[in-house]
Amino acid sequence: MTTTAAKQKSLTTKLAVTGMLTALAIVLQYIEFPVPMLVPPFLKMDFSDLPELIAAFVIGPVWGVAVCFLKNLIHIPFGSTGGVGELSNFLLGAVFALTAGLIYQRNKTKKTALLACGLGSLAMAVFSFPINYFIVYPVYSNLWFGGNMGLIVDMYKLILPFSDSLEKCLVIFNVPFTLVKAIIVSIIAMLIYKPLSRLVTRMDASFTKKKDKA
Repeated sequence: MTTTAAKQKSLTTKLAVTGMLTALAIVLQYIEFPVPMLVPPFLKMDFSDLPELIAAFVIGPVWGVAVCFLKNLIHIPFGSTGGVGELSNFLLGAVFALTAGLIYQRNKTKKTALLACGLGSLAMAVFSFPINYFIVYPVYSNLWFGGNMGLIVDMYKLILPFSDSLEKCLVIFNVPFTLVKAIIVSIIAMLIYKPLSRLVTRMDASFTKKKDKA
């Protein structure tokens, strides 16, 4: 097989895997649920970051970001947050997939995968503070609360009265919530990564046979 043919085969596989994982991510994005008494109701748990993490491991970090971008782009017309929720999900998911994928790409072992998941989860949690503080919450406040950030803070105060500033709300609620979510996704990814990796290998072989027959 020539170098060009090999690259075409690899690209075909990556596009096919990206399409399948994006479809799965879209489905998972609709399976969300609140966590009563622990975070305000507009913060919901979902596992749609799982496909982009798998994509980052199986076919590369850039493809993981692509899955994250596509799922949110497709979800915008059907969402209820005017694109704010999708913006938040994309920014945090991109940090998660890119960090974990870049680390794992350097040395593809189980130990490195665990490290990648851990550091990716930590990066997602840490970056959730500036992303929410400077981008997501100001946009959300302007769109839905007339720029009154105090109304958002009040939702947090119903759970914990001394969370009386946006900074406290994010540190006490959002950062730990994001970290727990990422850790759960990472655990699931570690359980299913190998079977999916073998599936991609078989897809590669299948595309090769079709190319040879052509």
